Amino acid sequence: MANGPSGDAMSDLGRLVLRLVLGILILFHGVAKITGGIAFVTGGVEKLGLPPALGYLVYVGEVLGPLLIVFGLWARVGAFLIFVNMIVAVLLAHTSQLFMLNKNTGGYQLELQAMYLFGSLAVMLLGAGRFSVAGARGRFN
Repeated sequence: MANGPSGDAMSDLGRLVLRLVLGILILFHGVAKITGGIAFVTGGVEKLGLPPALGYLVYVGEVLGPLLIVFGLWARVGAFLIFVNMIVAVLLAHTSQLFMLNKNTGGYQLELQAMYLFGSLAVMLLGAGRFSVAGARGRFN
């Protein structure tokens, strides 16, 4: 099934599913920050000795990046924005949990963050596919 037209269609469908799930789930975080504020983000940035205004870049990684991925317009760029956003999120809020397991489930403590990080890496590597606004051959797709 990996070769031929039907295999290509299935690969593109898989890219679409990955893009939609990753983009929509991250977008929820961005919308929550739009409606609830980002004081905790700007505060975390400030604690690192950086200008608190840098915290507003969270909107780039949690709103703009997901929208680019969902629509398949510059999807690799959108995935890169999410990738960087997730690295910063782990550094700001989760470094103490990097090597921990969840005491209740036994799973990795940062499994959600890891899925977002590596899901965005997968979109960067795979591109958007043909089921996207820009199409498979679109610039940065």
